[in-house]
Amino acid sequence: MNGLLLAAAIVTEVAATLSLRASDGLRKKRWALPILVSYAAAFGLLTLTLAAGTPVGIAYGIWAACGVALTAIAARIFFKDRLTKRMGAGVALVAVGVFLIQIGSTAHG
Repeated sequence: MNGLLLAAAIVTEVAATLSLRASDGLRKKRWALPILVSYAAAFGLLTLTLAAGTPVGIAYGIWAACGVALTAIAARIFFKDRLTKRMGAGVALVAVGVFLIQIGSTAHG
């Protein structure tokens, strides 16, 4: 359950960040409500993840890392933002880091 809550927090945070990009610096006012709702949902879901017992260092580390990586990939897909080979390598390193955090949090000893 904690994993699903955290995944939902990540997805809604990425959606909010992409909405910020789509709003063109909030010049497109119609994006204001989706941005507010998405960020509120993201923080609410993160709060529920923490309340369910996930340590803050683990939850926030995974949330932040996945958010950065997924936002970079989605911005490339939806907005044709740059995603160089070096940036792709960074996304891969983030994925490895999240994996290590996850297995480290379940290791005994």
